[in-house]
Amino acid sequence: MKRIVLATIGVAACAVVTATVGLAQPAATTGSVSAEAAAAPLPKLPADIANRKRLIVGVKCDTPPFGYLDVRGKNAGVDVEIARWLARYAFGREQRLTFVCAPTAVREPLLTGGRVDLVISTFTYTADRDTRIDFSRAYYKATGRLLVKNNSSIASLGDIRGKKVATTSGSVYDRWMKRCFTGTEVIVVDSVTNAVLAFNQGRADAVMFDDTSLALIAATDPNAKLTNDLFLEGPYGIGIRQGNTQLKRWVDSRLAIMKQKDIFQQIIKNNIAPRFVPAFSKNILRPNNNFGYRPANLPSVDTVCP
Repeated sequence: MKRIVLATIGVAACAVVTATVGLAQPAATTGSVSAEAAAAPLPKLPADIANRKRLIVGVKCDTPPFGYLDVRGKNAGVDVEIARWLARYAFGREQRLTFVCAPTAVREPLLTGGRVDLVISTFTYTADRDTRIDFSRAYYKATGRLLVKNNSSIASLGDIRGKKVATTSGSVYDRWMKRCFTGTEVIVVDSVTNAVLAFNQGRADAVMFDDTSLALIAATDPNAKLTNDLFLEGPYGIGIRQGNTQLKRWVDSRLAIMKQKDIFQQIIKNNIAPRFVPAFSKNILRPNNNFGYRPANLPSVDTVCP
C-alpha cells in the first residue's frame, strides 16, 4: 500500500507520526453513487449548496491520521475521506469539494461566519458547543489520553498538578484542566503538532489530547508513552451551522448509509497502519456498532471534575 508522508518543517513530532499514519489516498471516484441512495427517499441538499455544486468543508491540516497535509500538500486523513464520500453522495464526484484548514480554535467561527458548510475536524460534541452550532450524529468515539516521557513522574491524572501540560486552544482539555486542575500550568498552543513540539523540547511535561493522535505518537516514539488513564470520552460529530436542519438531515442520512455499508471501516484501513486498525475499528460506526452523545440531562463531561 502506497505510503503517504506528512510534510514537516523540522518538526520531530510530525516525523514520528508520519511513520505510522502514511497510507494511500483513496482512488478518485468519478462515477455516481446515486444508486446507493436510491433504496429509499432521502433528504435533499439545501438549495444554496446544490446550486453551487460544491461542498466547502473545514478539516484539520496538522492532525494525523484524521486531517493533515501529505508530502504533495494535499489534504489527507480519516475526516478528509469522510468529506470526499459526502461530496460523492452530493454530486457524484469527490472533486466537487473545497477544503479549508480548521484548527481547533476556529472551527466554530468558520461555521457561524458562513465560511464553510461543514466542519469535519476531530470535532468533539459538548453541550456547550451545541448551544452555538449543530452536530451530526456521532461517527467516532474518542477519549482523552496523557502523553508523557518514559521516565516521567506523571503516572496518572492526579500527578499533573504542579506540572506543565500542553494542549490546543479551544479544546475541551484546555477548559477542563483550567477548571479542574488548579495548579497545573496549561500550555495552550494552536495545534497538536506544536503541543508535541513543546513536549519534545522540554517546555511541557505532558501532552493532553485525543487518543486518535497521541496513541500513534506513543507507538512510534521510543522515548514516550501513554498513561493508563482514559478520560473525557468525546464522540466526534460533524459541525453544522445552527438551525440548518435541512443540511443536518442530509448529513445524518448519508452517515447512516456509510454505517450500513461499513464504509467507515474501509476509511480506517485506508488511513491507519494495519497494526492499529483493530483498535480504531472499535470506535467507528459499523453495522453492529452504535454509540451517541452524552444524554442532554447530564452535565457535559468537560465540566465534571474527577
